[in-house]
Amino acid sequence: MGGLRELAASFVAPGPCGVAVRDRLKHLTPQDVRVLRAVGAHQGALASGDLKARCADGLEHGADTWASRKRELTALSSSRIAGAITKATHDQWALARRCQAAHIQKLEAGIRALRHRLSLPLGEKGTKRAAGGYRSKSEWFRKSRRLAALEDRHTAAVGDWQAGRVRVVRGGKRLLNTRHHLGQAQLSEEQWRQRWEAERWFIAADGESGKRFGNETIRVTPDGEVTIKLPVPLAHLANTRNGRYTLTARIGFAHRGAEWSDRITANRAVAYRIHLAVERGRWYLTASWQRPAVQTIPLETARARGMIGVDTNADHFAAYRLDRHGNPIGGPRRFSYDLSGTAGHRDAQIRHALTRLINWAVRVGVGAIGIEDLDFATEKTREKHGGRKRFRQLISGMPTGKLKARLVSMAAEQGLAIVAVDPAYTSLWGAQHWQKPLTTPRRKMSRHDAAGIAIGRRALGHPVRRRTAPPPHDQSDRAGHRTAQAEPDNRRREGTRPPTTDRPPGRPSPSGKRKRGTSASKTVRDAPSTHQWVQDSLMCTG
Repeated sequence: MGGLRELAASFVAPGPCGVAVRDRLKHLTPQDVRVLRAVGAHQGALASGDLKARCADGLEHGADTWASRKRELTALSSSRIAGAITKATHDQWALARRCQAAHIQKLEAGIRALRHRLSLPLGEKGTKRAAGGYRSKSEWFRKSRRLAALEDRHTAAVGDWQAGRVRVVRGGKRLLNTRHHLGQAQLSEEQWRQRWEAERWFIAADGESGKRFGNETIRVTPDGEVTIKLPVPLAHLANTRNGRYTLTARIGFAHRGAEWSDRITANRAVAYRIHLAVERGRWYLTASWQRPAVQTIPLETARARGMIGVDTNADHFAAYRLDRHGNPIGGPRRFSYDLSGTAGHRDAQIRHALTRLINWAVRVGVGAIGIEDLDFATEKTREKHGGRKRFRQLISGMPTGKLKARLVSMAAEQGLAIVAVDPAYTSLWGAQHWQKPLTTPRRKMSRHDAAGIAIGRRALGHPVRRRTAPPPHDQSDRAGHRTAQAEPDNRRREGTRPPTTDRPPGRPSPSGKRKRGTSASKTVRDAPSTHQWVQDSLMCTG
């Protein structure tokens, strides 16, 4: 056990801090579409110029440069639009900066792995914790050249980091690269150009509490009327007073509509964004707002009504229900999903699987869901796993970040807590202690199902193993309590286990005959006894 790493403590994941809902802008007139395109293109050009200026400032950015950029944008739009653009610019620059730091850490991990393997003799076998040497001289030579390439990239990345240089693409790097692979993407140049321009538009406004309906730039009334404050160069397109344009479309949020209506009626801040889905030819309006920080419930409260342990896999969730003492209840449950296809299809599959999982948790009446705190950020490098391409694709395809965010958000709406546990050894110990005892002719237990039990027990604060060995003397606990024992307030905790024979201890059998034969001679091996201590394979009190 000396080689095992220390397990991190379980914790209740904090709830969501924001809400976003979306509705389609239907029945827009051609004039509405022209105005939206003009506003998006004008403000998108302002946002592109502001991002260029922010990247040029680098680490020299300060309050003065921010104010100067905002004054320049105000003359071409309005003060509120300028504030929204500069805020979006700062968020995008900060995101690029965080991605740059993650890229440097990934390069450093690859360099360490290559240096370690190159330092080993050829053909030396590795361990579970560290890879071995390379198989041949040619592979060693190729990896030495890759090490030099990674070191060169690392030097350049560190230089950019220290100088404050970031590389950002408004519209997305993926869509930009698609321009060079139009045939593979099954797009014409005109279709790609339409998507590129739509992604670079900017029609968004931050909310402002105390203002009418929570937003002065894009205002949505309780009856669904949408009006937009036009920038100064486009004020001649206004069809209402004060340089505003009113759309003919009406919206009504089917999801969280009551919550949204309460906010705008009380003039609380709501941010809006209008965008065009080019592939569908549809316009959408997204409303978002922040929620006050809510204190997470104590861990003991989350454990009070039992737990559902969930093991995350590449194509399904393996779940098992446990009571508050850690005893499995019922059989294993699986919630499958398919992560192939487009990003929208993968996202829908995850949401559908999580919906079924949460609905089952609500039906059985548990108070929390236990899940591993997975993070494969350092596990995807090919320097660590070598030629195990399928394994790298497997762990890369598991949506750990999106899964965490969606599960926490969806569970909070049903009053369920999410308990994150250390993922170390859950599959190994689950299979060792739970897979075989729970397998019956009518119930097949997989390694993933057993891992769900291990995760649930760890979330409940119990050890993964089922229970300790029986007392050394007899069925009483005169040798002391077991290390895995029921809590002091649990009824019948001090009672003896049910008898393993057809009569209570100390009473004769119904037939009046002895069940156990007399002892054999000391010089002869004892015959197997028919009265022995039998442990119920499913009983677990701790």
